[in-house]
Amino acid sequence: MTHRVVVVGSGFGGLFAVKALAKADVEVTLIDKASHHLFQPLLYQVATGILSEGEIAPATREILRHQHNARVVQGLVESIDLSNQVVHWRFHDNERESPYDSLVLATGASQSYFGHDEYATFAPGMKSIDDALELRGRIFGAFELAEIQDHPQVVQEMLTFVVVGAGPTGVEMAGQIRELANRTLAHDFRRIDPSKARVVLVDGAPQVLPAFGKQLGEKTKRELERLGVEVVLDTMVTSVDDTGLTLKHSDGTTRRIGSICKVWAAGVQGNPLGRAVAEQSGAEVDKAGRVKVLDDLTLPGHPEVYVIGDLMALDGVPGVAQAAIQSARYAATSIKARIADGPKPAPFTYKDKGSMATISKYEAVASIGKIRLTGFLAWLAWLLLHLLMIAGFKQQVSTLVRWLLSFLSNGRSERVTTNQQLVGRLAMQRLGSRTSAPLMRGETISPTKAQKPKP
Repeated sequence: MTHRVVVVGSGFGGLFAVKALAKADVEVTLIDKASHHLFQPLLYQVATGILSEGEIAPATREILRHQHNARVVQGLVESIDLSNQVVHWRFHDNERESPYDSLVLATGASQSYFGHDEYATFAPGMKSIDDALELRGRIFGAFELAEIQDHPQVVQEMLTFVVVGAGPTGVEMAGQIRELANRTLAHDFRRIDPSKARVVLVDGAPQVLPAFGKQLGEKTKRELERLGVEVVLDTMVTSVDDTGLTLKHSDGTTRRIGSICKVWAAGVQGNPLGRAVAEQSGAEVDKAGRVKVLDDLTLPGHPEVYVIGDLMALDGVPGVAQAAIQSARYAATSIKARIADGPKPAPFTYKDKGSMATISKYEAVASIGKIRLTGFLAWLAWLLLHLLMIAGFKQQVSTLVRWLLSFLSNGRSERVTTNQQLVGRLAMQRLGSRTSAPLMRGETISPTKAQKPKP
């Protein structure tokens, strides 16, 4: 019987694990609730109107169409039975099971609100296409609301954007909102001046981009401030509501910022499936809900189960795309060794290939080993790397064209927003899980009876 491999998750970890098994004598089943492979580092460009969702999220089936030992199924994994080696999943209300001989868990991480999940209603994260489209609606919608206001103070609150988290995602989002206001929308309104929008970047750390070191962090802070971004450090968010948020500074003082558009880019938490398999295997989880794996990325007592990417917790391994890719390839190598009864691979070691973040047009920072790049050269390196990492030649070409048009003209062609994008997430949360199929059948759904949605 052919060895059965089930891979859960179609992000960097899941996709690269499947690809690494292309020539192995295995049957691979890739399960993910989404139909696409998401290039998450460019989500902020979807949110700010530079790219379309299709350019950073090609269909997983299309990517793997020539890999004949791989089958792609769309479904939400609800539970995993480690004892019987079965994955239980469903597509809407259609229940299915997938038995396995080897399992690769690559479900990634979601946004963490550090125990205040209620903040998510007012400050969406940015981990999915739905998140990016909702944020696009909130960002552009804030300008639209400001245009129809009469009171100057209300207008200013509508034009105040707060980004929480000064890591790469937060820095890139703050910079793009500033550029959007300064350039793209400069002449599009009659009653407001978009360039007077206020963009605030908040973080509890003492510097911007902590992982990049002090030198690049200071450079990034100066460039953001030159653009007009207010950078507020050593500051915690203590409350968030529909009209703004409250900040607490390191000296104990507090202040309120009125804002209808908040973006949460601080912290991540592991997918709940990680905690579920950890409880079955006796593995520990860290405070972010990531599974503390063995040095071969497996669970205690379960050498057939690999936890990779953002879902794993291993000393010295950050939650970045390269870690997901390297751990995926390691898991695939280990599976092939098990099938061939070959020697077990050496413990997994992560090779740091550097970090990059873009600040604005023509400005970026990069840390590659001992090399530190800033400005235009770093920006070119960022463009090239991200272009090469996008899955699919069509997506690479169309992304390059979009970038050229945006850089040359300051225009953004993806400015369409809909009310469904804006409130769809909140509406589905009210309705609960297992409601999509009944809705499509025309059945009446009672929110009080609906099940709590799963991440």
